[in-house]
Amino acid sequence: MSLLRNPSFREGFHAGIPFAIASFILSTTFGVLAHPVMGAIAPIVMSTIVYAGSAQFGALAVLAAGGGPIAAVLAGTLLNMRYLPMGIALGPSIEGSAWKRFLVGQGMIDFSWAGAAREGGRFDWRFMLGATAPAYPLWVAGTAVGVLAGDLIGDPDRLGLDAIFPAFFLALLLSGEVSAGRRAVVAALLGGAVALALVPFAPAGIPVIAACIGALIGLDEAGRRGAAGEPEELEELEELGELEA
Repeated sequence: MSLLRNPSFREGFHAGIPFAIASFILSTTFGVLAHPVMGAIAPIVMSTIVYAGSAQFGALAVLAAGGGPIAAVLAGTLLNMRYLPMGIALGPSIEGSAWKRFLVGQGMIDFSWAGAAREGGRFDWRFMLGATAPAYPLWVAGTAVGVLAGDLIGDPDRLGLDAIFPAFFLALLLSGEVSAGRRAVVAALLGGAVALALVPFAPAGIPVIAACIGALIGLDEAGRRGAAGEPEELEELEELGELEA
């Protein structure tokens, strides 16, 4: 059966349409803000290749503040590091070769990954690709529209679009990170304190990167959880193997 005709893919596609529309609006804002900083071509290329809202806005925020390319790339990379554990969780659900897992992984975004989660820690990767399918072209198209409309809009600050940077990351923080418990709240506050302390004298981009030290608070907790959950996870995998056999 063709992937496009697969019921899971089609279900994911329909589920992804509302998110795709929101992505178009957000990427249009990215294009408007990125045009004065990066020029006309670079924002569109970035959306085509990187396709990660948090990383793109993070890198743009560093560049807009006067930071260099290395600091911008590092900030974007740190913001995208969450995809490493997400990919590790997704991998076992993709049957076939490592090359196939690599290609399917390129269609993983936060929304589609979360929507594809199923019981027992499994993922419906066809649903995931379907949910991503309408969002990707609209993200790139929205960036192009924003770049082209930038000259018509004029100064983004005049419309308050400069507030998008803090609003975007505050939304990410409140919708995900700080909802994980007290330790996450402490990590967020520590990261904010580090950034505020460095802003007056550190080069642009460094406060954002240094603020990631707050995430280290969660490492000990994650390690203890992993150690405690390992026997149970092995048991589940053994049971799954018996069922498949």
